[in-house]
Amino acid sequence: MYQAIRIEVNQEMEALKECLTQCVNLLKPNARLVIMSYHSLEDRLVKNLIRSGNIEGIEEKDLVFGKITKYFKSLTSKPVVPDAKEIETNSRARSAKLRIAIRVTS
Repeated sequence: MYQAIRIEVNQEMEALKECLTQCVNLLKPNARLVIMSYHSLEDRLVKNLIRSGNIEGIEEKDLVFGKITKYFKSLTSKPVVPDAKEIETNSRARSAKLRIAIRVTS
């Protein structure tokens, strides 16, 4: 309950959306995007950005050839999550997910 109130009061989701949207234009080709999320709502936005280039998850297609425009290539097939030893040492780490992608030429 406290987490939901904190996220809303601090407008954390809006700040994350703005940051992720800017990543597409700010990162140069071959730059790395490394984001750690602690909540499923955050992780969904990050996953959408890596897969489709936007937080909504809508893939953009080239009007002439119909080719899907890719902005990022995921460097990990699944998110990196803490192992049992890390969770035992730090219980707050259990929900952490690390996603890594590389900016490809558009």
